[in-house]
Amino acid sequence: MPVTLQTIKDNPLVNDYLKMGNNYIGCVGALEHNVQHAEYTSALCSDILTQLGCPEREAELGAIAGYLHDIGNLVNRYGHGMSGALMAFGILTDMGMEPEEIATIIGAIGNHEEHAQGQPVNNVAAALILADKSDVHRTRVRKNDFAAFTTRDRVNYAVTRSGLEVESGSRTIIMRLEIDTQVTSVMEYFEIFLTKMLMCRHAAQHLRCEFELFINDTRLL
Repeated sequence: MPVTLQTIKDNPLVNDYLKMGNNYIGCVGALEHNVQHAEYTSALCSDILTQLGCPEREAELGAIAGYLHDIGNLVNRYGHGMSGALMAFGILTDMGMEPEEIATIIGAIGNHEEHAQGQPVNNVAAALILADKSDVHRTRVRKNDFAAFTTRDRVNYAVTRSGLEVESGSRTIIMRLEIDTQVTSVMEYFEIFLTKMLMCRHAAQHLRCEFELFINDTRLL
């Protein structure tokens, strides 16, 4: 039987590692990377591939990659894409997944970090980049003291609504954000997250799509 998203979710080791990893990075005040983020990324990654007409199994591989993509936080926040890919390799191999499918998933996980110069090496990787980077919202900021916010905390806290739209007919992927400009300016947000947004544009291009970014109804890309 093929390994499915449900069998991944039913694996107690996977869920323990995700929860422990999120707790570990919480010790340094990093953003929430909890099961809710894994669920969101998984569902959106699958949806992107489905809406663009990719095969059903490829969309499921996207869902699996989305669910597992932050498992490397158990090792360290920095370089978690690489360590997560190695962890996923062991888990998926033990579960009997086909080698080609494992390669697709670990390639995606290992390439979703902008600081590690991740690239959209396959369709699943491209969808994962877009899904992961679209999950920005103030609810992911752990700190309660605004004075203790890092720049990353502040720009995430500024986002009051975020979403990703796929227009399959025109092959356009649109990211829409609403930002509280009392917390940070639109241009400051764009400057800080420019690398992420360029990564999203490259991912969309891999999927033969255009990428558009709207912040407070103003198009910036």
